[in-house]
Formats: sequence, structure tokens, C-alpha cells
Amino acid sequence: MTRSHVTTHILDTGAGKPAAAVAVSLWGSRDGSWTRIGDGTTDDDGRVGNLGPEQLEPGTYRIDFATGEYFAATGTETFFPSVSLTFALTDAAQHYHVPLLLSPFAYSTYRGS
Repeated sequence: MTRSHVTTHILDTGAGKPAAAVAVSLWGSRDGSWTRIGDGTTDDDGRVGNLGPEQLEPGTYRIDFATGEYFAATGTETFFPSVSLTFALTDAAQHYHVPLLLSPFAYSTYRGS
């Protein structure tokens, strides 16, 4: 299996473990509209390595995370039924890793490697 140009993982910081079985989708913006590029589900380590193609053009992209369904499955109340992270892919030669640090009432992210 090849690694996609954009990868992600989710750490459930409230539970202190990776967030497994979370639906994730990758979208690209062209001419003001969004197109689904790929999707996946986090593995037991909270990672999705095959989210889309091996190569993407520079542009604006978004990753959507089905966090509400994840928390519902664990019986945990949450403020966020979903999380969307929009980012600029500016260098087609670099890999983009966009992780999500998640708790029921807060989240953060960063550009990983």
C-alpha cells in the first residue's frame, strides 16, 4: 500500500489513547466548491494512511472528522458533532500530516511530518 500525500491521526486526549474507528474524509476546493477526494477510518492506532492519492496539486484542502459518532460510540457527551480542518497545501513535493488532538469539549491541531 502506498502512503497518501495527506495523512492524519487522532489522539483522544481526554481518554489518553488513540481514537479508533473514526470516519475521516479529505476534500479539495476548486472554484469555490468542495469535492471529496478520499475517505477512510482510523485504525487502532488512530491513524489513516490511505486518505487520498499519492500526489495532490497545491491548493486548499479540508479534512472532516466524524467526532460526534466517535464520542456517541463511547457514551461520551461532546460539544463537537464534527471537526473540519482546512489547510493550504503549498508544496507538492512535501508530505502533509494533519493530526487532530481531541477531547469532548476542545480540539487542536498542528502541521506534522
